[in-house]
Amino acid sequence: MAMERIRSDKILLEDRLFNGYIYFDGGKITEVSEKDYPVSKEYDMTGYYVSAGFIDIHTHGGGGYRFEGSVDEIVNACAFHLKHGTTSICPTISASSFASMAGSVTNVWQAMQDPRVKGKIIGTHLEGPYLSKTQAGAQCPAHITAPVEEDYLPLIEKNADAIARWTYAPENDADGKFAKALTQHGILASAGHTDAIYADMLCAVENGCRLVTHLYSCTSTVTRDHGFRRLGVIETAYLLDDLYVEIICDGKHLPPELIRLIYKIKGAERIALITDSLALAGTEQTHGFMQDTEFVIEDGVCKLMDRSAFAGSIATADRLLRVATQEAEIPLLDAVKMITATPAEIMKLSEKGKIARNMDADFAVFDDAVQIKAVFAKGEPIKIQ
Repeated sequence: MAMERIRSDKILLEDRLFNGYIYFDGGKITEVSEKDYPVSKEYDMTGYYVSAGFIDIHTHGGGGYRFEGSVDEIVNACAFHLKHGTTSICPTISASSFASMAGSVTNVWQAMQDPRVKGKIIGTHLEGPYLSKTQAGAQCPAHITAPVEEDYLPLIEKNADAIARWTYAPENDADGKFAKALTQHGILASAGHTDAIYADMLCAVENGCRLVTHLYSCTSTVTRDHGFRRLGVIETAYLLDDLYVEIICDGKHLPPELIRLIYKIKGAERIALITDSLALAGTEQTHGFMQDTEFVIEDGVCKLMDRSAFAGSIATADRLLRVATQEAEIPLLDAVKMITATPAEIMKLSEKGKIARNMDADFAVFDDAVQIKAVFAKGEPIKIQ
């Protein structure tokens, strides 16, 4: 008999806490029930919360490993985040030369086939090079360009299965051609590092853009043109109900009251919590580089050397949940939804993000302080210490 189960009085279902058992076999949940069936193994997690595995759709690395690095580095970065509850992940590649970014896509694809990766690599997230130079943030302006069809089209035609999403500035895609090409190949178009106005965003949405990359971080707001106000990306995200947003919920990029405002307007069904973590997350190092951009770690966040802006986070997924619940005072069920079911819906992961029959047996187990106690990926317990 291969059937196993988790026992807990704090199982986090979509709409309630549940006291009972999660049965799983072959990496799949077979039943969530109060009934006591015979099993080959039980994991007693009584007193701990059990949620679906966390899904981080925007991270540059962790544990000292970069997602722009070798296949081994990618494997190790995934393993680091897995110990913090992230069972599904989008390795994010920052703007650099197009050839370098294309090489990173190949490495991520190889890591997607690597049996050492116990969780799921959803696919590459390309953050650039088609961004706004005025909203570059920590991205290197030297590599930023408008979309170049002879570059991107061969890449996506060859690697559509390896690329999950692409962040770009809609104002540089006036006819929506780039967004349309992504959408036609099943790649999520996401607006980010952008000075787009409402008209730009409407064109983007009409051509398949469904997400705003790290809302409030390098995203435009209301501007004036000869006195007439124009909505930016932030206001457009609020106005268009179907548009998803992701937020860096590390407690540094956004203050708790702003997180609450976003939650109040968009709701848990349209918000994904992301780390946007850099490679130095989980290390003792205080200085590093993201591609060609130098940064320093101070006050629990990565900053540009002149301290004019943040350069990324050193957060892990469990920290996002702590900030959302303890600082922003978002109810636990909704906070969990924003790091499980909602990102699963955004990335069209039909077997991830929920504890329910026929879903993947991915679980994060944590205590009242949101400290990770156990992690399961496709039913396999992961050593976290």
